[in-house]
Parts: sequence; C-alpha cells; structure tokens
Amino acid sequence: MSRLPVIIGMGGVNPAGRTSLHHGYRRLVLDSLSAADAQSTRASLATMMGLLKRVNGQWCDGDGNPIQLDNWLQAIDPVLKAGTLIRRLEDNLFDPDNILFHKRATLQANGSPLSFLIRRTQLPDAIPLDWQISDHGNGVVRVDIHGSLEVLTENFRSSPVNSAGQLPSGFDPRELYASRNHPRGLQMSVYGASDALLSLGIDWDTILQHVAPDQISVYAGSCMSQLDYNGNGGLLQARLLGRKVTSKQLPLGFAEMPADFINAYILGNLGTTGTNVAACATYLYNLRQGIRDIHSGTHRLVVIGTSEAPITPEVIDGYATMGALATDADLLELDGHLNRETPDYARACRPFGLNAGFTLAESAQFIVLCDDELAVELGANIHGSVNDVFVNADGYKKSIASPGVGNYITVAKAAAATRNIIGDEGLRRRSYVQAHGTGTPQNRVTESDILNMVAKAWNIESWPVAALKSYIGHSLATSAGDQIAGSLGLWKYGIIPGILTTDQVAEDVLQSNLDILLQHREVGAQGMDAVLINSKGFGGNNATASILAPHVTHKMLEKKYGRDRMKDYAQRNEAVRENSQRYDEAAIAGETAAIYRFDHNVLDGDALSLTPAELQVRGAHRPIDLRVPNHYEDMC
Repeated sequence: MSRLPVIIGMGGVNPAGRTSLHHGYRRLVLDSLSAADAQSTRASLATMMGLLKRVNGQWCDGDGNPIQLDNWLQAIDPVLKAGTLIRRLEDNLFDPDNILFHKRATLQANGSPLSFLIRRTQLPDAIPLDWQISDHGNGVVRVDIHGSLEVLTENFRSSPVNSAGQLPSGFDPRELYASRNHPRGLQMSVYGASDALLSLGIDWDTILQHVAPDQISVYAGSCMSQLDYNGNGGLLQARLLGRKVTSKQLPLGFAEMPADFINAYILGNLGTTGTNVAACATYLYNLRQGIRDIHSGTHRLVVIGTSEAPITPEVIDGYATMGALATDADLLELDGHLNRETPDYARACRPFGLNAGFTLAESAQFIVLCDDELAVELGANIHGSVNDVFVNADGYKKSIASPGVGNYITVAKAAAATRNIIGDEGLRRRSYVQAHGTGTPQNRVTESDILNMVAKAWNIESWPVAALKSYIGHSLATSAGDQIAGSLGLWKYGIIPGILTTDQVAEDVLQSNLDILLQHREVGAQGMDAVLINSKGFGGNNATASILAPHVTHKMLEKKYGRDRMKDYAQRNEAVRENSQRYDEAAIAGETAAIYRFDHNVLDGDALSLTPAELQVRGAHRPIDLRVPNHYEDMC
C-alpha cells in the first residue's frame, strides 16, 4: 500500500526568527497579517532578541521594567524590523571593519645585525643557523641576526561585503543550553531541532510507543561543515595563530555532526542516520533520503534538516574572491549612488532583477515527517506532505561552477509528479514555484529559462514565482529548508511573499509564461494546491521537490481511510493543536529551553536482550524486528 510522507512538525531559526507555528513566515508578511497574528510574531521576535520577557506573569522589557504589551510592541516595531532579515553585518560574530590578516615581510640587516629580545620559551624549536643567542636575564634572551628574517606583520582590513542574512539581533543559541564551546552551526542545530520537536504537540515518548527504535531516521548536516573557530576553522587556524588545537575542533567540524547531535543529545535515536552533502541542494537531498525511507516502509518517522553557519571572514572572502557575493561597491553602483558610503543593505539580494551577487546567510531548518498511517494514529498536525523529490546532475561541464541541464530535468519531473496528484488544471492554476533565486546575474537567466520552458510545456500561461532569498539571503545547505518553511505558512495565512527587493524584472529574464511576483500575492489559504521547491547547487547538484498543501493531503487521507476514521483523527488532533499552541505561548514568553540531554540514559550491551527473531532495548516500547527480508531469495 502507498505511504505518503506527511509533514507533522517544523522548527528552526533563520534571519526571520523562529520557524515553528509559522513565525518565520509571518515576519515576511508582517504588515499584511491580522493585528493579533502580527503582535504574536512581534512578541516572539522581541523575546528572541532579548527585548521582552515575562516575570511572574507580568510582561517586562529587557531591563525588567513592566510594560503594556500591545502599545510597547507597536512602538518597538521599527527595532524588530531593523534587527531581522538581511541587514548590515553586526559585530557579534566578528568585526567587519577590523578583520585580522597577516602580510609576509623580509627584514634585512642594514650595516649592523638585526637585534631583538625574546623570552627563551618563545624561541623556535629549531634555531636558525644565522641566529646568535645571548642571555639577557630573567628568562629573556637577545637574538642577533646578520642575514635576513622572514616575518608576518599584523594588519586589519574592512570587509568589502557587509550585507548578510543574520539571526535576529541579540539572539544567541549558545545561551539556551550547555553549549560547551560547540560550533555555531551545532548550537543552531540544537535550537532548531528542539523547536521542531517541541512544537509537534505530541510527547516524544508517545511517538516511541507507536514506532520501533530502528524505524526512525535522521538526515541532517551542512555542506560547508562547521567553519568557525570551535570547528574546522579553528583546526586549520590554531597553529598559525600561535594557539593549540583543541580535542573538539576536528570531530565537531564534521559535516554530518548536526545529525549526530540530534541522535545523541536530543532524541537518543537508534535508527538510521547520516547526511548528503550537495552544496546548496543539500536539504533536498536529505529530504529525498527521508521520503524514500517512508515510501519503502522501512521507517515510519524521519527528521530532516540542515544547519549552516557560514558568516565568517574566510567564507565571505572565498565567495567574494569568486565574484559570487554582492559587495558594497556593487550595490552602490546598481542604485547609482556612487557618492554614498552606505548601500541599501536590506535590498542586497534582488532575484530576477538587476543584481550583482548573492547574500550569505545563516539558518537551521528541520521538519518531521511520518507515514500517513502514523499521522492519523497520532492525531498529528498536518502542515502538508511531500509528493516527491528529484535529483539530477548536469552531465559534462565546461566549468564546475557553470550551470547545466540537470535542473531542467528535476523541475520537469517535479511538475509531472505534481500534475499526477492535482491534475493538469491544478498544475496550471493552483501551483507555484519557490525559486532558488540567488540574486546573481547568471541565476536570473538560467533559472528563469528552466521555469519558463517547463511552464510552456504544460501550457501554464502565468506560473507564479517567488524567491525568499530576497528576505533572508542564501544559507547554502539550508536554503531549501528556508524555502519550505517560508512556503508552508501560505496554507494558513493565504499570502505568497513577493520579491519586494526587486523593482522590476531584468530584461534578460525569460518570463513569457511566468508571473514573477514583485509584491505579495493574496490567494487564500486553499488557493494553491502545491508548491515546487527548487535548488541549484554548485558542482551540478540539482534538486526539486513537490510539496502538497494540507487540504490536498487531507483529501488524499480521507480517500484512503474514509470519513469516519478522519473524524476520529480530527478529534485527536484537537489536543495536539492545543499542545502546540501552549508551546508557542511559552516560547514567546521565553519560558522554554532547548532540548539537550548530555550523558542521559547512555546504553551499552547490558541494555540489550537478543533472540534470533528480535532485539529488545531496555526502555524501548517496541522491539527491533530481526526478520530481515531476503532481497535475493530468487538467487539463493
């Protein structure tokens, strides 16, 4: 029997704020929401940013002064908007105006020897032959050099790129649990995965009563790995900076470590784990792994996600040197403001318009999937379902960075799969695209050609196209996660976020059969049946997902299970929705903590009971079935 992967939970954090309960989506369309929904998201952001807290049931500002909440939130709205989405680089990660670097220099003796004092403990292990060393007392020696000396001089530079999609100002994930010098990407993983699980409205132990330990899988990672000083960045820098490598930098730097942290410290998962690394398409590659687990029937619940924290001087330097990022000078030139010093950082990313490069961002996004039967059993919240994900390479390439034909294939397949569910008319009238939309000159041409060609093939006269990177930037591995999180809110609030940073579509964009949305589009909560999520990754990693609306998902489930069983589901779901809402209220008040269970219920061989038929784990509600199918029975 077919198994539909249903989205029952989502969580995370990006420049728009907290993902769960659609708060990140709501930030994108804040001024178009009802007063109550807008105030709720303002409060969520204010709490994250350390500007709001609840003390003994009383709302207070960050300094502890009692406030009248609604009036205060209206007054602080400009501060919340200025501290979210794409904006000027802040100095909480590094000082963009004073980035340390070294220049090589050669010091030459000029008539007399080069001479300096140095502590004996700081001498090099191998003393150069032309160094003459004499004691100067108190552990200090004098060095005389008759030749030359190679040195590195300390210098500071300003970043040419000063726009980025940063987490909300003042939000620091390491303060929410015992972070123990974890890389920022792992801190964000703990917060994001916790947010997804806590917002489910179903206790994790309740889920485990329905699912065997080996029927859960976690696919989560990053494509750049952990590159700040607590991860691979420090591993490579430490000795050059005169410091010591720590025992944590290498292991915590691995690209699959977000999945490892979720397994070891959040879920205690014994099931399948791992990650795909596929540049900017990484999230969808992981999603493809997860839905195949559910389709096959080997797994009933899957946690999918990525966490990317690439805002470091080195990563910015690398992409800027490639010419991939929009520099301050580029932005000023685009706007004709050559005499101004400060560009419009909020409009740094301009998909399908005149643009100059993408805008780097940080984000962690997670969704929880399960098979349709488990969703009905649990009364789980249904945010939508994953129809399919398609992955194709580009074939032979002129340059590893140049685009190819792979994304034409993935978009065409995703459109065909979407049509299979909602029909030709549904595809033409009731679907839209969340484009990769990086804001680069090359992307606006190549991706528009792909989408336009597919639209023509299916007689779509005006296919709506959105691009969320215009708000939050490009979080690399997590970009499709941002697109999914920013799309699911449509089916509650009825608004497709427009590309507000682009004034007009560029002349070289192919759009005869496209409707590139430069303003918000109100279509109603059930106005769209499906969305295509598109990713184009460096090196020829292409992926496109077909995501189905909750109302379409419910219709499919009713056909499979009948009205009576779905009525029972709806009754069970009432309590689940109430639990999710209680979590949201507690999170807004700052009364929740990230899940982090260090040294908790650690198992060894004594916790296992083994027979030829099954393996029982102490504390698990269900055994692991060892009656493994023989896929090669006809060959044995």
